[in-house]
Amino acid sequence: MNESTTPTADERVATTIDKVCAVIPDYPEPGIIFRDLTPLFADGAALREVVDALLRRFEGQFDVVAGVEARGFLLASAAAYAAGVGVLPVRKEGKLPRETYAESYQLEYGTATLEIHRDDIPAGARVLVLDDILATGGTLGAAVKLVERAGLHVAGIGVVMELEGLAGRTNLTGHEVSALYTV
Repeated sequence: MNESTTPTADERVATTIDKVCAVIPDYPEPGIIFRDLTPLFADGAALREVVDALLRRFEGQFDVVAGVEARGFLLASAAAYAAGVGVLPVRKEGKLPRETYAESYQLEYGTATLEIHRDDIPAGARVLVLDDILATGGTLGAAVKLVERAGLHVAGIGVVMELEGLAGRTNLTGHEVSALYTV
């Protein structure tokens, strides 16, 4: 940022995330620097600023907001409320009671599966997919595949923070990805 200019909205939200996010060294194991966003969720003004920034980037481009379990639920609910649209929960396997679409993906130590209900959102709806952090892109990639399998259109993907060194965007090729803060 140039010191002689007023910070942009993007610069202001990145500064807020940087200030509010807790940094925990050596968690969950030595050598890892964990960035905890729960203080951001607990700060009403910061949460509003982040949700507004996520929505601003995709204004008028979506009909529903999908939130990836679990912290993505917080963002998606707030964003959907602010935008006056519904929420599509992207859940871990076995948590939804009706017929679902399922998508498995690779983890460092095995596989995991995400699911969405087959009949909650009408085909063709435009979906904004939100989550807290983009790391390797496995979870968000699975969420995107689920949305597309359901006959829905991915309007974009928004995250609060992107861990740049993990190249998560490679799992989201062909989709607009917006990260408010990159480390």
